Amino acid sequence: MSGWGALDGIRVIDLTQVLAGPFCAQMLADHGADVIKVEPPKGDETRRNGPFRPDDELREYGGYFASVNRNKRGIALDLKTQEGREILLRLIDNADVVIENYRNGVMERLGLGYDVLSARNPRLIYAAIRGFGDVRSGASPYADWPAFDVVAQAMGGIMGITGPDADTPLKIGPGVGDLVPAMMTAFGILAALMEAKRSGQGQFIDVGMVDGIMALCERIVHQHTFAGIVPKPEGNRHPLLCPYGLFRCKDGWATIGAPHPHFWRALCNAMERPDLIDHPLYATNELRVARRDEVYDIVEGFTQQKTKAELAELIGGQVPFAPVYRVDEIFADPHFRAREMLVEVEQPGSATPVTLPGVPVKMSRTPGGIRKRAPMLGEHTDDILAGLDYSAAEIAALRAARAFG
Repeated sequence: MSGWGALDGIRVIDLTQVLAGPFCAQMLADHGADVIKVEPPKGDETRRNGPFRPDDELREYGGYFASVNRNKRGIALDLKTQEGREILLRLIDNADVVIENYRNGVMERLGLGYDVLSARNPRLIYAAIRGFGDVRSGASPYADWPAFDVVAQAMGGIMGITGPDADTPLKIGPGVGDLVPAMMTAFGILAALMEAKRSGQGQFIDVGMVDGIMALCERIVHQHTFAGIVPKPEGNRHPLLCPYGLFRCKDGWATIGAPHPHFWRALCNAMERPDLIDHPLYATNELRVARRDEVYDIVEGFTQQKTKAELAELIGGQVPFAPVYRVDEIFADPHFRAREMLVEVEQPGSATPVTLPGVPVKMSRTPGGIRKRAPMLGEHTDDILAGLDYSAAEIAALRAARAFG
């Protein structure tokens, strides 16, 4: 192993709150970056969001904060004070990356904008995640609008093609309006780090949440520009592939995808309907798309007679298939333990560990992982300041000056 993870030796200053920014910074921390989470004196607002463990009387943070802030060190700074801002500047002087998700202009009003920070640290990579992007890259007419996950989902196009029928858009379950831009920002940071190794220069990275979701919905753009189509929600089916979607079972739902000839053949044999393989109405994907309702009725007539487990026995490994899992079924499936995707982590205030999602990117020589829980508010303040060569007396003076709130 070369270091703890692939990003060992990279220092990231995480000025973000809520979901998009913290998740982005956590991705870097999971792979070895030294991520210092800088919070306001009252902490990231998600510290107060549940759920909490029943025995947790400390209530330092609940599941929301724990899930997107692991592997980080924590310091609380009051950036409205000169002392707090000076500490942050010294932190950034020694950093490779800073990430923030304030609204346009907030960092500039604090005297901490990109121009100021890059002048002090020319190799700094500065990443901003905003609802409609940063004005430097293109001044959206909505640049000053606040945004949440649902805003990005709605305006980026993903709700407009998701839903039970053509007239009913539907919000995606996970906060993809935050999480997808977070992943794209992490990618941008890694690309900028590679370039900085060659040039010695940092740069500004701007990801708009709405832009990230629109990019994710690439299919609707080519459908519109190539064919003039305005795609609408299509329920649990695919507009171009058949069968491909959700099917009711005796004990829930399962997904099946058999648009290609060899998968269609395997599915027909499992259904004991070999007559359908080369049937003149169903032999090709194009024919089946044209008669989707009939095909889905045929396949569901088969799946409704089986449990999810029975279907797994019959077609698992033969046809792209998966049961639609509840979270308790995820916990029961050996796949997730074998892949270290369910990891036990210490929880302050609770007598027993909690389980968090593991790291999905597996690396052979420099593996990432969960090495420590999320920080308590300001937990590493003294250690971080000592690392900046503050003396014990200076740290005490800063505490008296309320630089930490």
